[in-house]
Amino acid sequence: MNIVGGLLAVITPVFACAAIGVAWSRWGPNYETKFITTLVVNVGTPCLVFSTLTATVTDTKVFVTMAFAAIASIICFAAISALILSWSQLPQRVYLPSLIFGNTGNMGLPLSLFAFGDLGLGLAIVYFTVAAIGTFTFGSTLSSGRMRPRELALSPLNHAVILSILCMVIDVQLPSWVTNPIDLIGQLTIPLMLITLGVSLHNLRINALKRALLLSMLRIGMGFIIGYLLSSILGLEGAMKGVFIIQCTMPVAVFNYLFAQRDGCRPEEVAGLVLISTIISFTTLPLLLLLVL
Repeated sequence: MNIVGGLLAVITPVFACAAIGVAWSRWGPNYETKFITTLVVNVGTPCLVFSTLTATVTDTKVFVTMAFAAIASIICFAAISALILSWSQLPQRVYLPSLIFGNTGNMGLPLSLFAFGDLGLGLAIVYFTVAAIGTFTFGSTLSSGRMRPRELALSPLNHAVILSILCMVIDVQLPSWVTNPIDLIGQLTIPLMLITLGVSLHNLRINALKRALLLSMLRIGMGFIIGYLLSSILGLEGAMKGVFIIQCTMPVAVFNYLFAQRDGCRPEEVAGLVLISTIISFTTLPLLLLLVL
């Protein structure tokens, strides 16, 4: 019963917020997805990253270890996925970003928080930050076929990471009148992420079901195997190992669909990957959490 209660404590908040998004999209007034996404990406997430990293990941060694593990996992995803897509004669530009970058924000952050507390959230944010930078650089470039260095330079997320690292290195303690507003704004991020995920899933439509199912299973299965193997190779333990495996096993990120839609890169097929992989992830969450807790 304790195991069941622990699993429910982790899973139900995720399902509840996503369900609110689905219900809102179906029966509520218009949900301004573009505005909410912009607010979360440019304001909420940078505040959450800064407040969490400076409060929970005070050891630069922990930050570097988790960041290195995240980079190693992304490289593995890219190499294996590129080989499989090449062998299957599927277009890299369409499918490779989806197989590389999982939903480490909307799903990975709340799962890590509810599973491992504030420390888990801090570790998950390190992975999420690496993945987000990769998504907006490599992932965006793959989808569009061109670099956007100006977007990267102006990204509030990158500024938040740099400031967080500086605070860790020089061991500065900011006054509460600075940290309290940042904490408060950051707290809106996770609920809004999950509600927006629910809205997005309800509005997506599946195309090429069989292909979406196979590639979604590849994303989830590859993520768990790479996460487990790399955590063993790198000697990750405890919460760091659990969070790392969770983040590696996340479904396809919604941002891949947004990029595909922006660049006219078969958005319907990418939408199918997002939707099917998220459904598979929801059904396998109890097993995943049993393995990492």
